Amino acid sequence: MSGSVVITGGCGFLGAALAKRISENGVTLLGGQRLTDPQIHLWDQPNARVPVLPGTTFNAINIADNDAVLEAMPEDVALIYHLAAVVSGQAEADYDLGMRVNLGGTNAVLEAARAKQPGVLVIGTSSLAVYGCNPVEPLTEATQIQPQNTYGVTKAMAELVMADYRRRGWADARTLRLPTVTVRPGKPNAAASSFASSIIREPLAGVPAICPVDPEMALWVASPDAAVAALLHAPSVQQADWPSFGAVNVPGLRVQVLSMIAALRARAGDGTADLIEMTPDQRIIDIVGTWPTLFDTRLAQSLGFVGDASFDEILDQAFLMK
Repeated sequence: MSGSVVITGGCGFLGAALAKRISENGVTLLGGQRLTDPQIHLWDQPNARVPVLPGTTFNAINIADNDAVLEAMPEDVALIYHLAAVVSGQAEADYDLGMRVNLGGTNAVLEAARAKQPGVLVIGTSSLAVYGCNPVEPLTEATQIQPQNTYGVTKAMAELVMADYRRRGWADARTLRLPTVTVRPGKPNAAASSFASSIIREPLAGVPAICPVDPEMALWVASPDAAVAALLHAPSVQQADWPSFGAVNVPGLRVQVLSMIAALRARAGDGTADLIEMTPDQRIIDIVGTWPTLFDTRLAQSLGFVGDASFDEILDQAFLMK
């Protein structure tokens, strides 16, 4: 089967890793159809670091610009991954930007998909931040969403828009609620959860890191490999099997920060773990502290999604990044 794949936020670490996998192995769509050698369109900001991959093109694009998105959308688009977003800390600091990109960008992508290829697969990413504080755990997709910060609000709104396009048949829109992805490569970003990667990544590189939360705090996490695997699997799930409300909680692991540090110490030694400095940051605590940490992911598992076996497995990936 021929066709193009669009990845918004395609030069971020998830987008680039996803593009690499698709470039090497293709991707499976509904009914076992395979896109074996698709043209991959990476959309991102003008200053993005563009991965060099065969079969890819890069578009510098304002994802919230309806006209620009429509013009850039290829006529033969067969699959869209909508990963572009303003992250949690940045959305909290700049309300207008968070709304414009996270909600407006989703609207722009869906409208362009509807105009060029009605019913096309659109895989979007959301966050456990949509649930907010104090839900009854373990959570399921039926748990009421009550976001407690602007990032969670924008992601919840984008989920609802995706679900409505799905209901109307304008796009086969599917939302994956990803756990906190760790250990991310590269440098810390504006995400409130960025410390979950930096407390592992930086010490492994011999660089000090700051832990801004109580070590007793737990997180719901998944490895980069597990997140990419979920993105690759989502288009292959039969349309009738995907829930009508559109959002699925991807499998993850509940792990306390202190356990993450203990695992690092066991693998890399005291000298590495001692590079982590405990410096509470109330701004980070107020955001991350509202996120739930335990999910019932039986729905995702019934659809074929698989998570990490253990945090040691996540650490294995971090060591390969060194």
